[in-house]
Amino acid sequence: MGKWKKRICVVLCVIVTFSGSQVQYAAATESSELTNDSIKEKQSQISEAQKAKQALQSGVTDVKKILQSLESSKKNLASYVQQLDSSLDGIQKKLDDLNAMIDEKSKEITETKAQLVKAEAVEKEQYESMKKRIKFMYERGDAMYVEMILTSRSFGEFLNKNGYVQKLAEYDQRMLQNYKETKEAIDQYKKELEEEQEILGEAKTAAKQEEASMQVLISAKEQEIGVYEADISNKSNLVKEYEAEIAAQTAAISALEKAVAEEKKRLEEANQAVRKYDGGIFTFPAPSYKRVSDDYGYRIHPTLGVKQFHNGVDLAAPNGSPILAGYDGTVVAATYSSTMGNYVMLDHGDGLYTIYMHASALSVSKGQEVSKGQQIGSVGSTGRSTGPHLHFSVRLNGAYVSPWNYISR
Repeated sequence: MGKWKKRICVVLCVIVTFSGSQVQYAAATESSELTNDSIKEKQSQISEAQKAKQALQSGVTDVKKILQSLESSKKNLASYVQQLDSSLDGIQKKLDDLNAMIDEKSKEITETKAQLVKAEAVEKEQYESMKKRIKFMYERGDAMYVEMILTSRSFGEFLNKNGYVQKLAEYDQRMLQNYKETKEAIDQYKKELEEEQEILGEAKTAAKQEEASMQVLISAKEQEIGVYEADISNKSNLVKEYEAEIAAQTAAISALEKAVAEEKKRLEEANQAVRKYDGGIFTFPAPSYKRVSDDYGYRIHPTLGVKQFHNGVDLAAPNGSPILAGYDGTVVAATYSSTMGNYVMLDHGDGLYTIYMHASALSVSKGQEVSKGQQIGSVGSTGRSTGPHLHFSVRLNGAYVSPWNYISR
């Protein structure tokens, strides 16, 4: 009776072991499929990361080359400013792309680290399962299989039990293969993590270089404008030129207002809704501002030495910091002027408009509806500007009014 109990125990042990192995095998198979996909995906991502790294290393702006190309334009300040602003625009786009890459890579690194932790947990679980299996095989040995087969009472039972033996052997092979693939996946995750961290470092370095390049060009423009305006012999001409520039700006703004008024008249005649201003308080348009560098109203021009009317508020703010829409409105203009630089003009209804000048980049386009506090651009120093700031103007019924009537410090 003891002999039969031993045989039954052996058979049951094998069957139980195999049943448990089936569950483990199902999980291992799924893990294997995920591992194979992960390996292929990571190999592709590593290849792309290496290309991106090479592109970053070779794509840095050559400031010296830009300044040399602008040398011949210095005699015509307006042309010089316009060409330099075009270069600044290109650098700003690079900088925006680099900052987007930095954000993306930071997220990818976090994700890859999580994948690595998960893969290492799978590896540990597979290793522990293999240890248990090896221990069981060592303790039972080949005699277990021989005894199981010899206890068969029929040829059919023999074939059935022999099938179990073969499946267990196949399972052992698959289990080992899965473990190898998991180890390979871990190596790929580590390689990808290393590449992603290198790209992040390269992108941060490139961003710093582009910011430095932008500052060099802004400083060069400031110097040229300063030299030009400080020339005493040019003073009378400069006063006329300044007045002509302001008149041209006002004419351009007035033309836009006229076009909007005509469109609103057409809509009213067709009994269609037109924008109305509800009297709400504006959002401060440059939340990162550090100081008011030039206030609204009459003042002595800093370089011309004559009394002039300043039609807006200059808010000194870091280059690239956000410019926000003061209130809900429609974009009347989002374009470039050699004096205003990159600028946005918004219609808020009932003859009320806001203008945002000297942006490094614009985030909206003509005809677009914007909400109060929405970013419409980034602070810059484009146009006739001697340092990063936002020139913010408010117009009501065709005339400039104090922005402080609508915003508070």
